[in-house]
Amino acid sequence: MAAILTVENIRKTFGSTVAVNDVSFSVEPGEIKGLLGPNGAGKTTAIRMIMGILAPDQGTIHFDLPGGNGQIPKERIGYLPEERGLYYDAKVIENLVYLAELKGCSPKETRGDAMQWLERLELGEWANQRLDKLSKGMQQKVQFIASLLHKPDLVMLDEPFSGLDPINQNFFKELIHELRDQGVTVLLSAHQMSLVEELCDSLAMIHRGRMVLSGSIRSIKDNYQERMLDVRYSGNLNLNGALERFPGMSLELQRGDRLLLRYDGTEAVKDLISGISNYMDLTECSIQKPPLHDIFVNTVKQQGGQIDETEMA
Repeated sequence: MAAILTVENIRKTFGSTVAVNDVSFSVEPGEIKGLLGPNGAGKTTAIRMIMGILAPDQGTIHFDLPGGNGQIPKERIGYLPEERGLYYDAKVIENLVYLAELKGCSPKETRGDAMQWLERLELGEWANQRLDKLSKGMQQKVQFIASLLHKPDLVMLDEPFSGLDPINQNFFKELIHELRDQGVTVLLSAHQMSLVEELCDSLAMIHRGRMVLSGSIRSIKDNYQERMLDVRYSGNLNLNGALERFPGMSLELQRGDRLLLRYDGTEAVKDLISGISNYMDLTECSIQKPPLHDIFVNTVKQQGGQIDETEMA
C-alpha cells in the first residue's frame, strides 16, 4: 500500500538560519507517525510546509489521498496548529461550525456533531460562550475538535498536548488511538518523548533541522545496542567485580537492594545474567532497551551534536 504522505529532502531557511535541512519521511495509511524533537528542532516549520502554509526551498511533498492528485487536498486533512487558529471573540460553537464549513461541511449537520464532541470533552455548557472565556486547556480541546469535525483521512497535530494537565493528556492519547482504530492516519508533532513513546507506531526524530532517527519504535530500539538492567539482589554483592567483568557496564542507580545498570557491550542476554549472578545473589533481573528520550540524546551526541534536555521536558 502506498504511503499516504511522502516528504523528500525538504529544506527551509529564514535568512541565515536553516530551520529544516534535508528531512525525509513517509506516513503509512492508518498509522500514528511521530515527528519528534526538542523545541526549536524544526518540527512546526516542517508541518507548515506539509500543510502548504510555507513553501520549501527545495524538496518535494506528495499526498496519496482521494481527490488530491498528489497535491494537498485540504478538505481531507485535519490540522491542529501549534498556535491556535480560532476566533476568540466568537462563540465556541460558532468557531466549530464556521471552520467545518470552510471544509465543505453542512452547517446543520456540523452543529450536531460539534455538540456531541463538546459534550464528550466536557465542554457542552461552554458551547455558547465566547472562546476567550475558556482556559488554555479548554481552548486546546476546541482546536482538537475543529481538526476532526469534517472527518478527515489524515490528521496533523502540532504539539497537541500543549496546555493540558496529565489527566487530559491521557484522554487525548486515548482519542488519538481511537482515531487510528477508525482508520484515520495521524502525524503527531511533539517534544515530550515519554508521552508519545507508547502512542506512536513509527517515528521521525529531528534535531536542529536534521533527521536523527527514523523507523518503527521497535526497529529503532532493536538497532540500539545499549541495554538497561534492573537488578535486585540479596546477600553478597561484588559490584566492582561485575563492572570489571563486563566492559561497557556502568552503575546508573543503587538504592537498597536494587541496582540499575547501563550496558553497551555485546554479551547475549543469557550470558549477561549468568555472568552477573557470579557477583551477587540475584532475586530479580529485567533487561530492556532505554527509553526513546535516552536513545535520542545519545544518538545526537554520537553524531557530534549538542542538546539542551530542558527543551524536551
